[in-house]
Amino acid sequence: MEPQKKVYVGGQAVIEGVMMRGPGYIATAVREPSGNITVKKEELKSIADRYPILKKPLIRGVVALAESLVYGMKALSFSAQAAGEEGDELSNKEIAMTMLFSLAMAIGLFVIIPTYAAKFLHSTTDDARILNTLEGILRLAIFLAYIAAISMMKDIQRVFQYHGAEHKTIHAYEAGLPLTVENIRSMSTLHPRCGTNFMLIVMLVSIVVFAFLGWPDLWLRIVSRIVLLPLIAGVSYEIIRFAGRSQLRWVACAITPGLWLQKMTTREPSDDQIEVAIKALEAVKPENI
Repeated sequence: MEPQKKVYVGGQAVIEGVMMRGPGYIATAVREPSGNITVKKEELKSIADRYPILKKPLIRGVVALAESLVYGMKALSFSAQAAGEEGDELSNKEIAMTMLFSLAMAIGLFVIIPTYAAKFLHSTTDDARILNTLEGILRLAIFLAYIAAISMMKDIQRVFQYHGAEHKTIHAYEAGLPLTVENIRSMSTLHPRCGTNFMLIVMLVSIVVFAFLGWPDLWLRIVSRIVLLPLIAGVSYEIIRFAGRSQLRWVACAITPGLWLQKMTTREPSDDQIEVAIKALEAVKPENI
């Protein structure tokens, strides 16, 4: 008998709940104001299943990121409605508009602002590689400041608790343990395949890539950063994918900064929050489908 292929599960914290993504389904579990846990489950339909070329290295990372954004926004919309914060779920048009607005805000904050600010460093050196590296460091500083700022918000702190519950539950499942609160409670809130790790790696990879682009005019620099984002995301995805499957010591050392950063984006969850994460994972694991 062939050994059973290991199943990897991903997830995301939402408002008063957790979204889990298995090999065939996505489920979002939310704690309602009444105390009950409601679960929304839907079949995972990836465009890569219709077009195998989209499963090739580098390309698959861009596809996975785009689909994660779509499913993540849908999960957030459902959680807001189930938790009593919104009347109805967002329509597909509203989700698309929200995603475009969020993308524009992210480009403004993490691309345009640091690229514009870096022009004032030109008086200190003419070395394009140094200037691009300083710009990357500034971009990373803005990202860390953003994480630190939102982590002070009470509502976000609860989301970070559910983020911790998501990681703990995935750890227990991947360790082959029964999904009980007792087993999950002792697990780590840090996980190598976390989206926080991905964002940090994107920042670091961009420093390396942009260092070799020279120092053209401001608007050309901004456009080049935006155009190269898919490539950088694809490379970063492959790094995360490799790190999540590797047991090599140097790989563990390389992802350590991302794990440190997760100390800002995760919190120890309560037992009630772990119960919600269990419901979400139980709904997507292959054994129950």
